Amino acid sequence: MFSNIKELIKQLAQNAVVIAETELGSGRGEQKKKQAIKYILDNLPFCGIVREIISIFLSGFIDNAIEASVCYMHSLQKQEKGE
Repeated sequence: MFSNIKELIKQLAQNAVVIAETELGSGRGEQKKKQAIKYILDNLPFCGIVREIISIFLSGFIDNAIEASVCYMHSLQKQEKGE
């Protein structure tokens, strides 16, 4: 069960990072991270209490998924610039 949730979180993290970057621009890393976490939790297909439990048990995983998505996005941006 958790593997399915983790895969969903990874997908949501990619979307969350793009949305946060688009809305908040460069810098403001902490605000973007908070927005990304909120986006992920808001888009999980569970009721409120289950979301809270997931956010507690998988908080480290959620943070890592966001960081991995940020690194991936930055690598794509570098490729576009030819670096």
